[in-house]
Amino acid sequence: MHHVVITSAVRTPIGRAHKGSLAVVRPDDLVARTVVEALARTPGLESADVDDLMVGCALPGGEQGFNIARIAAVLLGWDHVPGVTVNRFCTSSLQAIRMAAQAVRCGDADVVVAAGVESQSRLAHGSSDTWPGTENPVFQEAGRRTARRSGPIAGPWSDPREQGELPDPYIPVGLAAENTADLYGITRSDMDAYAVRSHQLTQRALAQGFHFGDIAPIKLPDGTTATTDDCPRTGVSEESLAVLPPRFRPDGRVTAGNSAPLSDGAAAVVVMSEDYARAHGHTPLARILATAVAAGTPETEGPVPVTATRSVLNRTGMALADVGTVAGNEPFAAQVLAYCAELGLDPERMNPHGGSIALGEPYGAAGARLVTTALTTLRHDDLVTALITVVAAGGQGMAMLLERTS
Repeated sequence: MHHVVITSAVRTPIGRAHKGSLAVVRPDDLVARTVVEALARTPGLESADVDDLMVGCALPGGEQGFNIARIAAVLLGWDHVPGVTVNRFCTSSLQAIRMAAQAVRCGDADVVVAAGVESQSRLAHGSSDTWPGTENPVFQEAGRRTARRSGPIAGPWSDPREQGELPDPYIPVGLAAENTADLYGITRSDMDAYAVRSHQLTQRALAQGFHFGDIAPIKLPDGTTATTDDCPRTGVSEESLAVLPPRFRPDGRVTAGNSAPLSDGAAAVVVMSEDYARAHGHTPLARILATAVAAGTPETEGPVPVTATRSVLNRTGMALADVGTVAGNEPFAAQVLAYCAELGLDPERMNPHGGSIALGEPYGAAGARLVTTALTTLRHDDLVTALITVVAAGGQGMAMLLERTS
């Protein structure tokens, strides 16, 4: 079995969906630009050395369809490079990195590029939801889908299986966040305070130029170039967030202010065996020590990555206290706070340089973006290990443990 390393990681700027800088850019072009930049950041690596291209995409349809990985490869003139598109919602690109690592570890490949993309601006139906009428009728007949769509959930969340019903895999993620807040007693104030922290840390990181080196500039049709993230806001306070109305339930706590904004973007990571890297003069940035996936009820998905986190820690013999930094996605503050509560993790350890409530979260690129940021955090803060954790729709979660090598 081969040790697996990452030799480069890069992302696009993150654009605000529909009205931001990347709304005019096709998602397959975002992938192509990011992948070629990832290769360029591993000096001496050529496309002829790449065994496979794996691209995560949470909602693969329209311009994101037709196996966007292979489309991107051909756009680059890489006819010889196969491509596969991976869908595990927000964990899609972390799953792509996992699959790349598995192929390398067992000797089926030497070099794999793993990437992720999402363009909320250019989705086929202009919506992040499932296409109307395509849900399995088992859930429609139970009346659960209709109840979730048409009005508030009556009272605190309770497990539907206690009433002999199935949980709802189609539940909108915002309602799952509301259920999670019910279950863990997370208040609106708790969520808004975490969101303010995300914005403040992001602003501090931007002022320090922390994210600048991670970004591959994107040329726009009008001849300009996008080089910075659209979504971070200055002057965000608990007072300014407190006036925002609930977004998913009339009596709810989840708002646009304590959720990640809809966004566009891509990220890419070069994965190879450590032996191959050393033999060809490529400098590893980090080893992939362990990965794990987990699942739980879709209706309270916030704590689901806890199981995956415990798995990677157990496999490596590490304790959470031994981990240098924790990078997690922030679709909703409620989900992050539930994860921290279940694991006994101080929320102050999560995303020390800001998170996706401020930056935005292109679903399919979330995991690869987190890996990119985590690698920069390891270097910037002189740390050794990073835990990546991602929660995804449908009640799924993933974790990955990295060890810095340079």
